Amino acid sequence: MDKITSLSIDIETFSDIDLLKCGVYRYTESTAFEILLFGVSVNAGPVIVYVLASGDTIPDEILRALVDDTVKKWAFNASFERICLSRYLQRNYPDIFAAGASTEESRTDYLRPDSWYCDLVLSAYNGLPLSLEKAGAALGLDEQKMREGRDLIAYFCKPCKTTLANGGRTRNLPTDALEKWELFKKYNKRDVDVEISIHNRLRKYPVPDSVWEEYHLDQEINDRGIMIDAEYVEQAIRLDAAIKDHLTKKMQVITKLENPNSVMQLNDWLSDHGLSMESLDKKHISAAIKDPDTPSDLKDVLILRQMLAKSSVKKYIAMQNSVCKDGRCRGMFFFYGANRSGRWAGRLIQLQNLPQNKIPELESARTLVKSGDDEMMDMLYKNVPDILSQLIRTSFIPKRGMIYIVSDFAAIEARVLSHLAGEKWRSQVFENNGDIYCESASKMFKVPVVKHGINGHLRQKGKIAELALGYGGSTGALKSMGALEMGLKEEELQPLVDSWREANPRIVKYWWNVDKAVKVAVKQHLPSKVGRIEFIWKSGMLFIKLPSGRRLSYVKPKMTLSQYGTESVTYYGTDAAKKWSRIESYGPKFVENIVQAISRDILCYAMKNLRNYRIVGHVHDELIIECESGEELEHIRTVMGQTPPWLPGICLRADGYTCRCYQKDT
Repeated sequence: MDKITSLSIDIETFSDIDLLKCGVYRYTESTAFEILLFGVSVNAGPVIVYVLASGDTIPDEILRALVDDTVKKWAFNASFERICLSRYLQRNYPDIFAAGASTEESRTDYLRPDSWYCDLVLSAYNGLPLSLEKAGAALGLDEQKMREGRDLIAYFCKPCKTTLANGGRTRNLPTDALEKWELFKKYNKRDVDVEISIHNRLRKYPVPDSVWEEYHLDQEINDRGIMIDAEYVEQAIRLDAAIKDHLTKKMQVITKLENPNSVMQLNDWLSDHGLSMESLDKKHISAAIKDPDTPSDLKDVLILRQMLAKSSVKKYIAMQNSVCKDGRCRGMFFFYGANRSGRWAGRLIQLQNLPQNKIPELESARTLVKSGDDEMMDMLYKNVPDILSQLIRTSFIPKRGMIYIVSDFAAIEARVLSHLAGEKWRSQVFENNGDIYCESASKMFKVPVVKHGINGHLRQKGKIAELALGYGGSTGALKSMGALEMGLKEEELQPLVDSWREANPRIVKYWWNVDKAVKVAVKQHLPSKVGRIEFIWKSGMLFIKLPSGRRLSYVKPKMTLSQYGTESVTYYGTDAAKKWSRIESYGPKFVENIVQAISRDILCYAMKNLRNYRIVGHVHDELIIECESGEELEHIRTVMGQTPPWLPGICLRADGYTCRCYQKDT
C-alpha cells in the first residue's frame, strides 16, 4: 500500500443507547456499542467496506493512519466517526489509540481532532443542506445516497422489540436477514462515494484554513464537555414531577375534568364558563390573565395551566440522557449549524435557548431544590415550575476546586452594525460606555433620556426599537418583539419606526447600498463592494466576502418579483420548514446575515486567543471558562475585548463575572 495521505470514511454502528436523545459521546460509552461496517477510500481510491460485524479486521496501515496527524481524515459529520473510532481503538487497539489520543484531562478518551475534516462543514460553508442526502440532491450528483438507508439503520443499528416471530431477540444480526445485510453493505459504500463526490464537486470552493482551525477548536470544546450537578438535576426532575401532579389534581378539583392538561377539554370548559380562547399558548393565556374582565376563578385555572405548561423538566432530562460517566455532558455545539451566518446551533440540552434567571436568591433556591425540601419550596415560591426553569443554568457546575468565568460582548451586533454603516454617533456612545437604549431614545425623541432619570420612561421605547428595527424591521417586527405587551399602543408603532430610521440615516442607507451591491453581482455578474464587504458572483453562486476573509454563500441566486411587485433576489437555502427551497431576500436581510456573521467571527477570534483556557461552553456572544480562581477575570476580559486586525476601528467591550455555577449575572 502506498503511503496514506488521506482517508474518506463512513461507518455503521450499533448501540443500545438512543443516539438522537443522548448524543454520540454517551452512545459510544455503552458496552453494547460496536462498529458494524467500516467503509473507507484510501488516497481517493476505490471504496472498500470492512465488515467488522462478520469478523473482518481493519488493516494495520489504516489503523495507524487514523492516529497519524499528517493524514487527513474526511467524513460527513466527522465528529461521529472520530468519537466512534476513538472508542473502537481504545477497546481493541489501546496501544495504537494512545498515539492519537488527547492528553488533556477530560479529553483523554478521544482522538485529537486536528487532522479530521468534515464534508458537512464543507457543504454548510457553501450554503448547502446539512444532510448527506439533501446535499447530494442539491448538487445533482450522479450517485445519490440510498433511500433505503433509514430502514436499514433502524433494522441493524438499533435494538429491536422482542416478538414471537423473531424468537425473542433484542437486536437484528447480519444472519437474521442476509439480503438486507448485503444491501446495507452497498449503502455504506455508497455513502463514501457520495461524500467523495461532494468533496470533489466543491474542490474549487474550499473552506479556509482559519475556519478549519475554528472547527478543530469546536471539537476540543465538545470533547471537553461541561460538568452537571447530577444530584441537583435528579432532585429538580423529581420535584417537577411532584409539583405537576399536585397542580393537575388541583385543576381536576376545580374543573372536574378527567384530563385538564388536554387543550381540547380545557378549551371547552373555559368556553362553557363564558371565556372563549383563540389559543391556549403562552401569549393568549397571559393576555387573558391580565384582562380585568376575566373572572377571578377562570384566572386561577389559567394560572395553573400556565404553570403546568412550563417545560423546564425537558432540559433536565436531556442532561440526564447525555451525561457521560465522568459527569460531563458533551457534544452540545454544532459547528456551522446556521449556515447563512456560520454560527453554531445547539444540540441535546440546547445551551443557546436557556431561560434567564431573574430571582435574586438564586443560590438559596438552588440549595433548597437540592435538599429535597418540597414543602419549603411550595411555601416560599408561588410558581415552583418557573423557579425550576430559572434554575436550569445552575445545573452546570465547574470541576471541583474550580470556578466559572463567564465573559460576553456588550451589544456586539449593534456595535458591528454601527461600525459597518458609519453611524458615528452610535460608535461614540460605545466608545464612551454609554447606554445605547437611552441615547437611541434621545435621538429619536430629541430630548435627553437618562436611565431611572429624566425622561427615563422613553428608554423602553428606545430599547425595543433597537432590538427590532436594525435589520429593516417595521411595525410587525415591533409586535414580534412584544411591543404591545410592553404597553406600547398600535398607533405608536409606525411613528417609532419612522423616528428610529430618521435617527439612523447611515444604517438605512447601508441597507440599500448592500441591496444594490447584491443586485449588481446577481444581475450583471460583476464584483462590487460596500465598505469592507465584497459581493462576488461565480459559477452560479453569490459570495459575500467578510473582513475576516470568510465567505457567506448563496446557491443559484436569481432576480424575481416580490409579492409587492418589486425586484428582489432569491436563492436556494433551507427554509423555516427545513425544506430546500427558494428563499427571498433583500438588503436589510443580507445586512443581518453579514452583521451576525461578523459577530460570530469576532467571538471565534476571542476563542482562538483564549484557547489555552478551558472553554467549556459558548452562547452567541458569551464564553464559559473553567478556571482555578477568579484572578484571571480581568485578563480574560481584556483578551476577549481585543479588536481583530481585520476590523480596525471597531469599539468592542467584554464584560465578565465569576460564579460557582453557571448563571446570568443579575
